[in-house]
Amino acid sequence: MCRHLAYAGPPVPVGRWLFDRPHALAHQAWAPRDMRGGGTINADGFGAGWYAPGGPVRYRRATPLWSDATLPALAASVAAPMVLAAVRSATVGMPVVETAAAPFAAGPWFFSHNGVVAGWPESVAKLAAALEVTDLLTLEAPTDAALLWALVLARLRRGVAPAEAVVAVVTEVAAAAPGSRLNLLLTDGESMVASTWGHALSVRRDDESVLIASEPLDDDPAWAPVPDRTLVVAGATSLTLEDLR
Repeated sequence: MCRHLAYAGPPVPVGRWLFDRPHALAHQAWAPRDMRGGGTINADGFGAGWYAPGGPVRYRRATPLWSDATLPALAASVAAPMVLAAVRSATVGMPVVETAAAPFAAGPWFFSHNGVVAGWPESVAKLAAALEVTDLLTLEAPTDAALLWALVLARLRRGVAPAEAVVAVVTEVAAAAPGSRLNLLLTDGESMVASTWGHALSVRRDDESVLIASEPLDDDPAWAPVPDRTLVVAGATSLTLEDLR
């Protein structure tokens, strides 16, 4: 399974979350602690998205995070008040290409999926058929994560609130594909929405920031595990959890 995180708070270097913590994403890429039976390392691509004064910025590659010699200096030089980043462990049979790496993006939105859709693709064919044909023709990659993003984005474009869009997609896909792992993560530059459904997630909060991650980035006792089947909605100074059972 993949690993992902999102941060909201005072601007800090993006590299803090990718490289600087003892168990930052670069470490999780090759030494994850909780893969739930879905692979052993996260070497099939990575990406980071952050919000700059000129608008959202995204950096993705199809290679392992630890192999990118350019990113450490770049990430150290950029400070952002909100970041979404991920490392990828591709499901068997799905392509290892840059466009399959999170974050997926549209307008102000960044999106990531940690997990797998069981019975792919037959299990969710009916849900995919409900999308506009252009949405299907413009999927960034033939993967479950790209389809989940298209399902979420279709709702956002109709004016559905971010939390409602994530809940709707998680519950519909879980019903159509039992046994799926559906940890979704969505940001818009102001808020973060995350789901736990079959995989781990932890949260660390202080007076002016919230950090959400598949695995804690360090041994800070402020980290708290998020129960399974929970919706997390957060900003820099707010955090709410809702039971999805």
